[in-house]
Amino acid sequence: MKILLAVDGSEYTRKMLDYVAANQALFDAGHTYVVLNAQPELPPHVRSSLGSTSVKDYHQDEAAKVLQPALAALSARGLTAQSEWKAGQAGETIAQYAKDGGFDMVIMGTHGHGSLARLVMGSVTTEVLANCGVPVLLIR
Repeated sequence: MKILLAVDGSEYTRKMLDYVAANQALFDAGHTYVVLNAQPELPPHVRSSLGSTSVKDYHQDEAAKVLQPALAALSARGLTAQSEWKAGQAGETIAQYAKDGGFDMVIMGTHGHGSLARLVMGSVTTEVLANCGVPVLLIR
């Protein structure tokens, strides 16, 4: 099975990674894992001021802060994963990456906001669920 692990570096990411690592009867080394960090794009005026190389370097540095600990946590439990980052709106980016990459499942942590908070702030989880064509396992 090809599994996409969506990470943002939060406490919810840590809980999700702990769940995956602790349930090796379900998530063993026989699966293919990709850890994805979806980052918001910098505003257009900032991107044009900095130039494409600086913007790419910025995103790579920010992604490394999230991806390296996630990969280390999986590795400590005997799971190997590839890593990737993409800039864009998180929910849409995760769902599109899962579709384009032919993933069988997406696993992500959820902040567990109530419906009022989701209405006001939006929700990455809600967008992934609405736009993703594969099963999504939410860990709270």
